[in-house]
Amino acid sequence: MQRLHTLMAASVMFLGAMPLTAQTRTVTGVVRSRPVVMVGAPVQPSVPIVGAAVHVKDDIITVRTDANGAFRIEMPAISSEILVVSHPEYDAAEFSVAGQTTVEFLLLSNIRYNQYGVQVDRKPVVPETRDGLMVFESKDGVYRFWFDVRINIDGALITGDELNENGSGAEVRRARMAMKGQFRENWYGEIDMDFADSRADLKDAYLMYMPNRNFNVKWGNFKEVFSMEQNTSSRYLTFMERPMVTRALTPARTLGTHAVYSRNWLLAAGGVHFQDVGGWEEVQNRKDNNADFGADEGYSFTGKIILMPMSQDMTKGLHLGVAQSYRTAKLDDDIGAMRFDVRGPANVNRRKYVDTDRIRNVDHAMHANFEAAAYYKGWKVAGEYTTADITSKVDSIPVADLKGHYASVSRMLFGGQYQYNANDGEFTQPRLGRGWGDLEVAARYEYINLTDLDAFVQGGGSEAWTFGLNFYPNNNVKFMLNYALVNNDRYANGRGRLNVGRTAAGVPSPNPQLIVEGDGKAGEDYRALAVRVQVSF
Repeated sequence: MQRLHTLMAASVMFLGAMPLTAQTRTVTGVVRSRPVVMVGAPVQPSVPIVGAAVHVKDDIITVRTDANGAFRIEMPAISSEILVVSHPEYDAAEFSVAGQTTVEFLLLSNIRYNQYGVQVDRKPVVPETRDGLMVFESKDGVYRFWFDVRINIDGALITGDELNENGSGAEVRRARMAMKGQFRENWYGEIDMDFADSRADLKDAYLMYMPNRNFNVKWGNFKEVFSMEQNTSSRYLTFMERPMVTRALTPARTLGTHAVYSRNWLLAAGGVHFQDVGGWEEVQNRKDNNADFGADEGYSFTGKIILMPMSQDMTKGLHLGVAQSYRTAKLDDDIGAMRFDVRGPANVNRRKYVDTDRIRNVDHAMHANFEAAAYYKGWKVAGEYTTADITSKVDSIPVADLKGHYASVSRMLFGGQYQYNANDGEFTQPRLGRGWGDLEVAARYEYINLTDLDAFVQGGGSEAWTFGLNFYPNNNVKFMLNYALVNNDRYANGRGRLNVGRTAAGVPSPNPQLIVEGDGKAGEDYRALAVRVQVSF
C-alpha cells in the first residue's frame, strides 16, 4: 500500500512539472479577402489582409496578421475552438478550427455595390415580427422595411328578390400584397397590389417625404383625403363593405400629389389629383382616348380640415371633418362624361341597381363631405353626409344634385377599445379585451339618391340597414357576419335593365313610368346574408 501511495505522488509531481506548452496548440494561418462575385460589383481578386485581428472566442489574447496576411496563435486545449477575425474594412467573421493547426480564412469586404456597379451605403437590419408582420429594421430606427399581406374571402346569400335574379356565391374580395419601406429617416415609399379577380390591380404606389412629424408630402397613386370611411383601411372596416354613398360619391385612389399638416387637434390636407391608374380597364380607356382623340386628362383639387379636440386622450375622442373637391371629367370613360354607380351591401351580388349611366357634357363636379365620429372606450358612433353637384356645359341643363348619408354605431363586447390615429384622422386596429380576442356588434343605416329629374339624371336611390357581428381571435384574423335589408326605389333600374315593379298587366318592367306600385312600394327589395374571413400578416 505504501508503494502505491509513493507511485501516485510521483505521478502528480511529474504532471505538474510538464511544460506549459503541453496545455496549448499552435495554430498558424493566413487571412485573405474573399473574391467578389456579386452582380454589379467590380472585380476584386483575393489578396492578403494586413493587420487583421485574430483571437479565440471568449478569450482576450489577440494577434494580428503580418504583411503577408499570416498569423500565429496559441489555442488553449480547453477552448471554444472558434477564432474570431476582424478588420475595419471587412465583415467580421467566426471560424471553427476543430483541432486543426493550419488554416486559411476569407473575409468579405464591407464595401457593397448595387447591380449597376455603384458603391452604396450599408446598414445592418434586425428581423422581427410585429403583430404578425415581418419587419426588418436598423438598430437606429432610420431604415425599416416590411411586407403587408391581406386576404378577404367572402360569401353571400341573396334572398327576397322578386323582380330580378340576384346571384349568391363566394369570391376572393381582396388578395393584397404590399411592400413598404422607410429610408433616409424622412422618406417613405410603398407599393400595394391587389390580385383578386385573377388579375393584378395597382392600389398604392407613392413616395412620401416627412421633414418633421407634423407635415408630409406625397407623390404617386394613393387615396385622396376626403372621406373618413374611404380613407380607413379595409382591414379595419366595421362592416364588410363601405356605405353606398361612400363608394359612389367620394374619391378614392388617384394619381397626384398632396400635402398634409397634422398637429394636436388639427389636420389639414390639400392636393391636386388626376387619373385613376389602378385598374387595367381604366388605364386602357385613358390611353385610347389620349391616342385616338388627343384628349387632355382631367384634374381635381381636393382639400379637407379635421378637428380632433381630444386627440391626446387614449380612451375617448371626437372627430369633426369637412372636405370639398372640384373635379373635371377624366379619361377613364367616355370623354367629357361622368358616371356614378354602386353595388349593394354585398359585393358578391354584382348587380348595380343604383347607376346614373354616363352623364355627358359635364363641365365639372363639386363634391362635399361632412363627417363626425365619437368614441369612448368600447363604443363608437360615426356618420357622413356627402353631396355631388354636377354642372353641365349645356346652359339649359340645371345642376344635378346627388347626395347620400349614413350613420353607424358599434360596440366591443368584452373590454376592447377603439383606437384612433390622429396623424391620419381615421380609426385603426381596435385593442382587444381578452386573451382569446373580442366580439364586436354594429348597426348602420345608409341612404343614397342619384336621381335629379330636373337635370335629366335618373340613377335611382336606395336605403339599407346592415347589422354586423365581428369576431377577432387576434390582431391578424377577423371573422365577419353581415345581414342587410335593402330597399331600392322606382328609379333604381340599373340603367334600364333591371325591373322595378309590375305593369297593370302584371308584367315586370324596368320602366318607372309604367309600373303601378306607388312610392315606397316600387323598386327591388332584397336581403343579403354575408360572411368574411380576413387574415393579414
